[in-house]
Amino acid sequence: MTVGSIIVLVLFVFGAAFVQRTIGFGFGIFIMTMLPYLMPSYGEATMLSGLLAMVTSLIICIKLGRYIPWRKMIGMLLVFIVTSYVAIQFVSQLSNAILQRFLGVMLILSALYFIFFSHRVNIRPTPMTQLSLGTLSGFMGGFFGMQGPPAVIYFLAVTDNKYAYTAMAQTYFLLGNVMMTLFRAQTGCFTTEVVHAWCIGLPAVLLGTWVGGLVFNKIPMALLRKIVYLYIAFSGLLALL
Repeated sequence: MTVGSIIVLVLFVFGAAFVQRTIGFGFGIFIMTMLPYLMPSYGEATMLSGLLAMVTSLIICIKLGRYIPWRKMIGMLLVFIVTSYVAIQFVSQLSNAILQRFLGVMLILSALYFIFFSHRVNIRPTPMTQLSLGTLSGFMGGFFGMQGPPAVIYFLAVTDNKYAYTAMAQTYFLLGNVMMTLFRAQTGCFTTEVVHAWCIGLPAVLLGTWVGGLVFNKIPMALLRKIVYLYIAFSGLLALL
């Protein structure tokens, strides 16, 4: 990596970790707007995103582990593991250009949903809900490294406080990323470039997670979410161009 690429990587890793810590998800969404341009291949970009996100999720899980509602999550996690495996097998067979286009569409749709519709939709925590949203989350995680949007729709519906929501979300993301890392390694995405980039980004993950924790209770969450989603939509448009 050039010096410029390293600076960009560090800034985006910091931003992704900060977003993940403050609103409970968004690491992959945020960082995948830039990683495909920095890494040699799209598969390596998703591998790096998952490895970095695991650090943030692990820190939060350790801190909030007592709030994890395991019974409400296990079914969705199992569905996610299966569908993400299927998606990852196809990533290596598709061109970076096609995946970049798909990513742009998914970023725009995710931003539009959370800005305009998320507060109007009433999700019931049924087995069918876990199946459908777990499937969608698995495909989005496998293809784009951004399994968060479908998952948090369910997490918000089945938790009654932000600590349970955050603990549930980060446990799901941590275990999901562990499995996807193993799946991606089998397809040849675990490369020297990924290891080097992970080492460069690790301090930024720790710093972003720490700063995000400081502001978790102090900033208007509604405002922060809107800023993030507008950025996601803008990044999706750039990916399509």
